[in-house]
Amino acid sequence: MNESGAAKTAEYLANQAMQQSNLGNAAEADRLFAEASRAADGSDPLFGRLFRNMRAMHQLNLRKPDAALEALQSPVARISEASKLSERLSAGYIDKKLAQRLAIDDDAMTRLGGGSTRLNENERGTLLDAQADYLRGVSFRLKGDKTAAKAALAKSVESFASVRAGQVRSMAWILASASTELAMIAESEGNAETAKTYLREALATYMSEYPESATTLAARARLASVQARNGEQTAAIETYRELVNRASQIPGGSDAMRALIKPYFDALVKQNGPTAKTDFFAASQALVRPGVAQTQAVLARELSGGSDEASALFRQSVNLTREIVANDVEISRLTAIEARTPADNDALAAAQVSRKRAGAEQTALLAKLAAFPKFRVMSNSSLPLDELMKGLEAGEAYYKMLFVGEATYAIFAHNGDAKIFEIDATKTELEKLTNTIRDSIVVEEANQLTTNPFNLEASHKMYSLLFGKLEGGLQKVNHLIFEPDGPLLKLPANVLVTERAGVDAYNERQKGGNPDEFDFTGVAWLGRDRVVSTAVSAQSFLDVRRIAPSKAKKRYLGVGQNTPVERLAHAPKTEEGRDPCDWGLSLWSKPISSAELKLASKLLGGIGNEVIIEAEYSDTMLRDRADLKDFRIIQFATHGLVTAPKPGCPARPALVTSFGEQKSDGLLSFKEIFDLKLDADTIILSACDTAGAATLAATREAGITTGGNFALDGLVRAFVGAGARSVIASHWPIPDDYDATRKLMSVIYEGGTESAVGESMRRSQVRLMDDPLTSHPYYWGAFSIVGDASKPITSETRTQIASADAQK
Repeated sequence: MNESGAAKTAEYLANQAMQQSNLGNAAEADRLFAEASRAADGSDPLFGRLFRNMRAMHQLNLRKPDAALEALQSPVARISEASKLSERLSAGYIDKKLAQRLAIDDDAMTRLGGGSTRLNENERGTLLDAQADYLRGVSFRLKGDKTAAKAALAKSVESFASVRAGQVRSMAWILASASTELAMIAESEGNAETAKTYLREALATYMSEYPESATTLAARARLASVQARNGEQTAAIETYRELVNRASQIPGGSDAMRALIKPYFDALVKQNGPTAKTDFFAASQALVRPGVAQTQAVLARELSGGSDEASALFRQSVNLTREIVANDVEISRLTAIEARTPADNDALAAAQVSRKRAGAEQTALLAKLAAFPKFRVMSNSSLPLDELMKGLEAGEAYYKMLFVGEATYAIFAHNGDAKIFEIDATKTELEKLTNTIRDSIVVEEANQLTTNPFNLEASHKMYSLLFGKLEGGLQKVNHLIFEPDGPLLKLPANVLVTERAGVDAYNERQKGGNPDEFDFTGVAWLGRDRVVSTAVSAQSFLDVRRIAPSKAKKRYLGVGQNTPVERLAHAPKTEEGRDPCDWGLSLWSKPISSAELKLASKLLGGIGNEVIIEAEYSDTMLRDRADLKDFRIIQFATHGLVTAPKPGCPARPALVTSFGEQKSDGLLSFKEIFDLKLDADTIILSACDTAGAATLAATREAGITTGGNFALDGLVRAFVGAGARSVIASHWPIPDDYDATRKLMSVIYEGGTESAVGESMRRSQVRLMDDPLTSHPYYWGAFSIVGDASKPITSETRTQIASADAQK
């Protein structure tokens, strides 16, 4: 049963909504809150209070304190003890209202109040009301009403203290959180010492109740931030340095640090000495990065040990981890069904048995792996700055940018030195600038793609903001490894304009008669004179650089050009009976041409090359085919899906395929890609916006516990997880006009095993840049190389090449 088709409890839906809200997925959260509201029994006083508070927290996540206050005014039923509960249970009668109450007792209230047997209904309701007053205090503080904030927080503390004399340990966070809010108010009023007193009180509570937790880590960071802002920088820096080292070892530590670490970066940028640069780089790695970074690290670990015992154990451990997560997702789904069928109960029991088995096997495997230090998962390990610089060749530079709240910082490193600085623009400003640039490349209007004249002014401004503080700019850099953050993940760096002269010349041309707004020849693009690699972390970039090449014996497999549903007898013909969140069948009616695949196969050469198109190209074929690991290069020419099909529906990244004859939805999903067994040097995705993100739900369905909701965490990550060392992905739909795609890709194929793939792509792009018909970035700028662009598209050994040539 699809998740959307399963009957869910209101409490389950509310929790899912809150999770999506915490991840920043506002539309999905709104949809789930609406479903929860429809499923809820409004007469339940406890769920009413719990739901009210959740909706207020959602509005606070959106930074809408007025909306949060409005949510907190929602009427709730009076608290009274539930009658005849045990009798109804004994009789085996469970209606919707009672099922909802049991869900609250066994889940939400266990977390909230220390267990359903310890607190009565009145006590639980009082605690939920105390939480509501705390949320009012937060809302009033955000509005700048300090008096109302203090009053609401005091009432929250008073209500908490009235329940079991304030000894409900699992609710101690209310006291600590209220102290934290009061500290922020005190500091804003100029009372730094009072603020530190409140924060020490909060920290004492957190250390007592939640030691070695992200919450305690955050409390220490808040205290350090007040110290840094009020003349105690030395003490603050020492505390921050320790917290950075601890963050990767504590679940959720990186998330907790991100919002609180700005004073540390400010102090380090101000110092700007060798130690400050080292500390800055270490701190930058403590922040959450796209999940694809971890996947690259895992892939590198799997491939670094060949077929020895340790490598085999590690691969088993990775697979077991995914199996455990997938079982947890299935158990959660089945448990949430209000009226399970016998088949549902059997499936739940099987999933629980499988989860227990996999957990036991994982424990045993991890014990064996402890003897092999190099196979400890290092996705959160900190790479020393000097090791990064040693890993760079002459002419290479690594540029890492990061957002801390609204502030933006960067580090620029090469094999001789590094520079750290703050970028003179906020995250919001850079996001608006990114969107302006992207919208001038291609934008969808009324289901049609429209290309506008490229915004050179915005592009040059972005370049100046990111690179303007570098002495000499990028003049000596022929290979830029660019690690973007946040909104910059969706903008390929090669479309930035490095010099003002080309912008001025373009503007002058527009003043003449009949100017060509789409002629951008003569513009100095960042990607014109240098190779650009897209990195997701410094550690994963060096991992990919050092990774062993593919051992596959065949050079190329091209797949794509799906068959429209109307031409397949077994494919669905109408939307009747299909999930409302499925893509419409019209999606399959415009297949992408296979001409590029045939060209690639011809130019790359090699015995055993294959091009599979039309009806043979299906999701079932790809899932069932066991020899995909025999190809060093695999290319997809099809539509990529990274957005939601309709407002309020989840985004589940996938590639469009033909419908197979059995158990087919005509899509190769994130999970299905992740499950492919590949041994590829390069995956090429000639499809629409394949550089997008995956939702948390899609990530967890694939058995992956980290990441999601970052650009590149979708199809790119799935292929890395399947066994791709590098992925060439597109940021927007690839145009067929003026034969641009063939011209762009042909030089890459001609470079084959001899030229660096980044250099081949740069030469292709320059050809298009110099042609007035294709000089707009829409034609040449879509692709990003996620990996090491200094490597060839396939790293065949001389023996492999000679063997392939001898068989021609």
